[in-house]
Amino acid sequence: MKIFADSADVAAIRALAEVHLIDGVTTNPSLIAKGGAHILQAITEIAAIVEGPVSAEVAATDYDTMMREAAVLGRIARNICIKVPLTMDGLRACRTLREEGRETNVTLCFSVNQALLAAKAGATYVSPFVGRLDDINLDGTQLLRDIRTVFENYPELDTQILAASLRSANHVTEAMLAGADAATLPPSVIKALVTHPLTDKGLQGFMADWASTGQSIV
Repeated sequence: MKIFADSADVAAIRALAEVHLIDGVTTNPSLIAKGGAHILQAITEIAAIVEGPVSAEVAATDYDTMMREAAVLGRIARNICIKVPLTMDGLRACRTLREEGRETNVTLCFSVNQALLAAKAGATYVSPFVGRLDDINLDGTQLLRDIRTVFENYPELDTQILAASLRSANHVTEAMLAGADAATLPPSVIKALVTHPLTDKGLQGFMADWASTGQSIV
């Protein structure tokens, strides 16, 4: 499963990219606002750090303005993936962009029907929001499973499932088991995947035993 950093924090993205832990980056208007930089500056810096897709989201809600914004974002770098909302205008923009040869990410997916329409519109990725469904007592992971089942039922659909709104290591495990093609995570969650109390305990034991030998490797 591909792992994307869900962030506009250039320093955090660079730190993860340096150890090759991420395959791409996703951003959205909220993350851009949180980062504080101008969107074009932020996306330009991020696209230069990672080789994989960088999802840059349009801010408009109507088709014509979406396409104008997509043209600006698409000129930033070859690895820009245009992100559009799962609306009728967003799906129309998705289809046009795909016909132009651009990668697309259709975001804010909350149902199987929406995912199917995104795939029919030619989306490279569709982003089901797992955590936000969990917030209202619906099973976000089940949505991933259901979309995977539908996509496997219809092999002509080649859209990738990009699990989004993942807030914990458990969410990531569930996304993998559900068959998601990719998952986008905040840098803090990516770092949390590394940790385990038994790893910490074992390392402490190794270090204590090593110190008792009085040896040095270098």
